[in-house]
Parts: sequence; C-alpha cells; structure tokens
Amino acid sequence: MSKVNDFLTEAGVFFMATEDGDQPKLRPLGAHMEVDGKVIFGVGDFKDVYKEMVKNPKVEIVALKAEGHWLRYTGKAVFDHNDDYAKMMIEAGHLESIYNDETGYKMMTFHLEDATAVDIQVMGQGENLL
Repeated sequence: MSKVNDFLTEAGVFFMATEDGDQPKLRPLGAHMEVDGKVIFGVGDFKDVYKEMVKNPKVEIVALKAEGHWLRYTGKAVFDHNDDYAKMMIEAGHLESIYNDETGYKMMTFHLEDATAVDIQVMGQGENLL
C-alpha cells in the first residue's frame, strides 16, 4: 500500500470515477492517508459522490505524475465507519469548518478492497503495485 500512497502523494491531485445511473462521474480528490496498512480516502456524507458509492461501490482512481507515469487504482469502496480515521482526515485537511456538529456533515472514510493498482509509463508497460 505504501507504493500507492506514495504515488498519490507525489501526484497531489487525483481523480475518482463513480457511476450515477448510466452516467460516469469523475471528480478531483486530494485527501488520502495510509493507516493500518490501508490507503484511506474521505468524502462527505452529504455529497452525491457518497450516495453513488453506496449504490455502486466500484470505483477507479487515476493519478498522474509529472514525469509521465500514471496510476490506475481500481476496486470496491468499503466504508470504514471509523471515527478516528474521519477525525484524522478532517484535521489533516483543515476541514473542521465543514465537518462539525453545527453543520451535521460527516466525513465518511473508505478504502478499496479487491483492488488492483498499476503504475503505467506513458507508452510503456505497467507495473503492479499490489
């Protein structure tokens, strides 16, 4: 998992694809952390992306590094329901003004299971990272 986490960190912003009915949805993300041997991501419980993932947990995350490598990380999103993970994600992203008792919004953390992760060179072969 460290290779996946390191790739995402170096890339900075990455994109996650979900499905909304028959329409694919692609969103930029940046928040992630490696905890307990898993790469953890977070989304708000009030956002469409969360609702889409609950309905269909199959997602794909793609990141690109400046030197022309890209990561394809595909799997099933499994929500952790771990308050410690949510707290760490909120604090790391300085998101306390969004996720708090006053707004009622919750940070929902998840990781990917049954996943594949491939580091691909543009015009080159891929390397499995898991």
